Amino acid sequence: MPVTLTALTQIATLGFDDIIDVRSPAEFAEDHIPGAISLPVLSNAERAEVGTIYKQQSPFLARKLGAALVARNAAAHLEGPLRDRGGGWRPLVYCWRGGQRSGSFASILTQVGWRADTVAGGYKTWRRLVSEMLYDHPVPARLVVLDGNTGSAKTEVLQQLPQDGVQIIDLEGLARHRGSLFGAMGPQPSQKAFEGALALALARLDPQRPVVVEAESIKIGNLFVPPKLWGAMCAAPRVAIAAPRAARAAYLARAYADLIADPARLAATIDLLRPLHAATRIAAWHGLAAAGDFAALAEDLMAAHYDPRYARHRSRATAPVAEIAAPALAMADIATVAKAVAAAVKGL
Repeated sequence: MPVTLTALTQIATLGFDDIIDVRSPAEFAEDHIPGAISLPVLSNAERAEVGTIYKQQSPFLARKLGAALVARNAAAHLEGPLRDRGGGWRPLVYCWRGGQRSGSFASILTQVGWRADTVAGGYKTWRRLVSEMLYDHPVPARLVVLDGNTGSAKTEVLQQLPQDGVQIIDLEGLARHRGSLFGAMGPQPSQKAFEGALALALARLDPQRPVVVEAESIKIGNLFVPPKLWGAMCAAPRVAIAAPRAARAAYLARAYADLIADPARLAATIDLLRPLHAATRIAAWHGLAAAGDFAALAEDLMAAHYDPRYARHRSRATAPVAEIAAPALAMADIATVAKAVAAAVKGL
């Protein structure tokens, strides 16, 4: 009997050994239920072919071809990824809307002897729950924003807060981006995948305790913060880390080691600032990068670009701010700052 999902956190409580997504690889790549494994019963090309036959020739012919392809691909999965599964294995299977693909594969698994179930409504049910969490309901816990100028080690401080009993949502971690032009960390998830992970993180919150998020713009790399969360962030009280520019520059030179190690990428990123700054300043930044003076480069970027923009943004904020002084941002200092931030959050 299909499983009816009524909450994002429900799947983790159902006791299934694996969640299997039988949609095409392209569908899975765009978004999937977190933790699911991809065992497609139709490839991207096969799904397109079946769909074309369904629309242009005959639903019967499409189903006939689809059944043959599903059986063939299911056999490959049984002989491959599932060959070591024991008799007690219990999978949960889903497709786009809980129809023929998941039903066919689950039927084959059941014939083997496994207790396979499907998700009623498939991925569309999951996506509906995600949309309701992000677009229909308010943030389920009181929000506090961790603020501070560029290079204030906000992300590292944020990640240490759970050790002091403070719940967090790491937006940059979910978005796989550090939030600035220099912040790329490789391919980002799709907007749907970002929203799915974010909605699940929100659903797991204890509503009786505050939750801390890092100050961000509405766009993190190529991804957008959903409107209700963004509105709550703009109205939330803030705890700001106040660190001198030299300490922040030293921290950035350490934190952005991946970018520093790739001169071509660093140069290309500096060039993205050309529409905003004079050619002489851009040339000076390139010179500092070429000379390996990355702390000086970070300090000048903050002085001329990032700090003024942060100041303009803060001038529009009305939320109260608690300030945490951070004279230094070495590894040992960050733990001290995190404890001070945790105390401030609990005191709001």
